[in-house]
Amino acid sequence: MLAADLQADLILLRDAALEAGNIAMTYFHSDLKIWEKEPDHPVTDADLAVNTFLEEKLRGARPDYGWLSEETQDGPERLSRDCVFVVDPIDGTRAFMEGKPHFCIALAILEFGEPVAAVIYAPVFNELFVAGKGLGATRNGETITSSPKPELEKARIIADPRMFSPDHWDVPWPELVFPDVTPNATAYRMALVADGRWDAVVVLREKFDWDVAAAALIIAEAGGRVSCHIGDDFVFNRKVASQRSLIAAGPVVHELIVQRVNHLVLPEPGDS
Repeated sequence: MLAADLQADLILLRDAALEAGNIAMTYFHSDLKIWEKEPDHPVTDADLAVNTFLEEKLRGARPDYGWLSEETQDGPERLSRDCVFVVDPIDGTRAFMEGKPHFCIALAILEFGEPVAAVIYAPVFNELFVAGKGLGATRNGETITSSPKPELEKARIIADPRMFSPDHWDVPWPELVFPDVTPNATAYRMALVADGRWDAVVVLREKFDWDVAAAALIIAEAGGRVSCHIGDDFVFNRKVASQRSLIAAGPVVHELIVQRVNHLVLPEPGDS
């Protein structure tokens, strides 16, 4: 993608995320309509309203781009497009439903399966994360960098603490620090790693492309690393649009975590 085109796409994503955040906030702390798309996967009228706005704005501006969103029925059309929007209208729907602040709008553009532009906006905190491939990453216009922590001891990890119990591992983990309140939104968790407030995010189960695509670029441009648990880089916009696990961290901590978990056998996306 040409530099001018990338800048234009970043402006488009930024403006869309800010407007989408305003729409979401009109529903926040309101009497939401809530139902389940499938068991344990709630959706609200706010999710759909934000999704409708984003699809009209983004696809209206770039009609030749493909579309992948959590709240739009997926289809094969995106697989033939060079560039694809990847959208989570409200990442952290459960938090949003409960009136908690840890939700965000996560937007990315893929080019040939690789994120090249990304924006995450957390409207309650008024935090806007932006990254373009080769352009670095920012939060509210200030350059951010991932944690340079050189060891796992007392690493600050956003994950389920029960996963690290000595009962589950032949070699016990060192002392780790976990959040008192775990943000429900995967993209926002990853943004907190990108700006160094936390050292790592670990999820040893499938995550969808819309959960991780935007944040993966923001972390990479902030000097961190994102992969599945065996250390393989993510490949986006495949037929099954998901990744089998998530390790996101500063470069050294990322390597140390992968060394401890890469023996695990986890299903490939789409395996039954």
